[in-house]
This record gives sequence, structure tokens and C-alpha cells, in this order.
Amino acid sequence: MGNLVAIVGRPNVGKSTLFNRLTKSRQAIVSDEAGTTRDRQYGKCEWCGREFSVVDTGGWVVNSDDIFEEEIRKQVLVATEEADLLLFLCDIKNGVTDWDLDVAQILRRSKLPTLLVANKADDGKDLYSQYEFYKLGLGDPFCISAATGSGTGDLLDKIVQMLPEKSGDDLEEGIPRFAVVGRPNAGKSSLINAFIGEERHIVTDIAGTTRDSIYTRYDKFGFDFYLVDTAGIRRKNKVTEDLEFYSVMRSIRSIENSDVCILMIDATRGIEAQDMNIFQLIQKNNKSLVVVVNKWDLVEDKSQVVISTFENAIRERMAPFTDFPIIFASALTKQRIFKVLETAKEVYLHRKARIGTTKLNEVMLPLIEAYPPPSVKGKYIKIKYVSQVPDTQIPTFVFYANLPQYVKENYKRFLENKIRENWCLTGSPINVFIRAK
Repeated sequence: MGNLVAIVGRPNVGKSTLFNRLTKSRQAIVSDEAGTTRDRQYGKCEWCGREFSVVDTGGWVVNSDDIFEEEIRKQVLVATEEADLLLFLCDIKNGVTDWDLDVAQILRRSKLPTLLVANKADDGKDLYSQYEFYKLGLGDPFCISAATGSGTGDLLDKIVQMLPEKSGDDLEEGIPRFAVVGRPNAGKSSLINAFIGEERHIVTDIAGTTRDSIYTRYDKFGFDFYLVDTAGIRRKNKVTEDLEFYSVMRSIRSIENSDVCILMIDATRGIEAQDMNIFQLIQKNNKSLVVVVNKWDLVEDKSQVVISTFENAIRERMAPFTDFPIIFASALTKQRIFKVLETAKEVYLHRKARIGTTKLNEVMLPLIEAYPPPSVKGKYIKIKYVSQVPDTQIPTFVFYANLPQYVKENYKRFLENKIRENWCLTGSPINVFIRAK
């Protein structure tokens, strides 16, 4: 069960630089127009064998001066509700500002483990300024330079030490976990209630280890799975009404703890930027996907043409991953609710599918011979053999070639598409690797 670390702080204190440093990503963060995908604000960090997720809250600020500080304050509150640990980033060159004092007050009240980080300590002279930060009342400041990396190792040691130990869930192995995700008001709670119905007693709740995942064991009508429910547990804080950042922070937990994500889309609103943010989280975590277009009972024209148009629009937005089921349902009238469960179960089985090596080679090698990888610099690439790697989270195929470094991304996609055409792996992501034989 993953831990979540959030980075908060004023604009321009280096949150993005620290985020890139921790997640080892080099995504240049350029001026973000509102509504562009913000998936670069979320990544994984591994240190001393512990893995945790990092969220940079900076990417979610609405850029206008009057609500600027108010917005960041809201985010700090959301972050204190959702994260396991906060990194409060200040600028050692600027010293403590009024806003820092304000936020420090929120953080002291929240009782959430917080590390005070003084960034931009690029040379020795800066270290003399660190004592000013004691007045924030958040303990010893960590002096680092996110740009050069100095001090970040000690910081990571401390983060790993402060993160709660993973305690094992009381969950049975081998039982699929389904998470219902989507933006606010898409009908997640209604869907969960429709699944569970009034017979709440058939269902057992098991609290997860992170701050709020509850696993509901659903065991009837021939189904047996856990519903990962992170929705209806927290108090609805006044701050977090309709905050996009809130729904993303909330989704990270459910997505990381599940096998199959049921992504709810509101039929009356169509697919929006926020749906895409959540879809990208699902992809980043290699989870299987079922898309449910909810509130279908409210759509007047239900002709086949409308359905096809809707389906195509969804697949176009989510390309290149288009091999997933789309179900038109209504949580309110319970229309096709059962179909959602059946499909989620199928998709979970696809995730676990094993394809025999002989069969794989019989089908794939002739296809590769007919369309070999394009030659690079006059060198011909030969793929001799393919096998599926056992015991992986998602179906993973290795193609053995003489010059693996020359096989381009689009050829890998061609191989993936051919595997999907010949074997039903709908809804499940696939890994394709090319290795030297």
C-alpha cells in the first residue's frame, strides 16, 4: 500500500525542481495553460528499497493574484487531509514570509508529519540564514538545493524514516480489487451503492492501512472481489468543494491500491480534462480499465449512432491505449450495473492471462516476418523468438532480437496491437520489451 508525500509551498520556491529530483524525471515544467494535463505533478520515488508517491501541489494553482494565496491555502488543507507526509518548501534566500507563517500555522494544527525544507542553499554562505526558519515552529529545517541535489539524500533518508511502516492488509491474496474512480459528481457513490444494494450485511468492510481506503468484500451472485472505496469516508471539508486537485489526490490512493479501475464518465458532460487526468493516473500505475458512461438514463437519443460517436470520442482522447471496454449504464436505474461487474471480472482475468510460448511463436513470428522492423543504418533487425514473462503484474512479452536498441516505439506498438488482435486482453495494459538474444 503506497505512501503519499505532498510538496507544498509558495510559488517559485522550487517545488517542481524538487519534484523532478525526487521522481528522477526531467520533465521541463513550462508555463502551464489552465486545463492542460497535469499528470507531471505526480510520480513515484524509490529510496532504500521503499517506494512512495510524490505529488507536487504547485501545478494546481489558478494563476490570478486575488485568489492566488487563497488557492494555495486550500491546497495545503487538501494535502494535509490526504497525504502521509508533507514537505513544506521555503526559499532560504528570501527568508520567512507572512504567507509561510500562515501556512506553518495550518501545518502545526494539522498534526500531520511535516518536514521543513529550506531550498536554494546553493553555497555555504546561505546556511547562516537557516536559523530564521525556526520561528515557523516546525522543527529543524533541512537545507537543500533541489537544483544541484545537495542535501537531498539526507532529506530522503528522513522521509523514508518518517513514513508509516506498511502493515499488511487483512486481504486474501488472489481476490481482485476493483476501484471506482472519476471526477466529483460522476456517480461513484451511487454506483457503489447500486453494487452493494440494501443487503449491506452480505458485504464485509475491511479498513485498509492507508489513511482511508476501505475494502468492501463483495461476495454474491458468483462474484468475489474487494471494492476499494475511498469516497464516502472523509468529512467533506468546506475547502474541498469541487476542487480538481482534491479529486486527483483522492484518486491516487484508490488507483494504487486496486487491480481494475472502473472509470466513471458523466454522459451528460462528456469526457473532460479531469477525466483525462484520472485516466493518466490509471495508465501510469499500469492498472486495467473499464470505462462506464453513467447517467445514460438522462440521454434522450440512445440510437446506435450516438453510442458509436460517444465511444469513438472516448477512444480518440485516450489513444494510443484504446483496447478497453465501454459500458453505458445508469447507477440510478441500475441499468447494466451487473454488466459492469462482469466486465471488470473479465478484465481482471485478462490481466492474469498466460499465453503458451509455442502458440505465441506460431502466431507472432510469421507476422513479424511479413512486417519486419524497418532497417536502421543499413542494419537488418531480426526477431527470433518471443515469450511471456511469468508472474508479472500485467501481461509482459519479451521479443528477442539481434539489435534491440534499434526497434522503435511505433514497432513495439505494432507488436502490441498484433498480440491484442490474436488474444483477448481487453482492458489490460501490456508491456512489450525487446531484448538481445
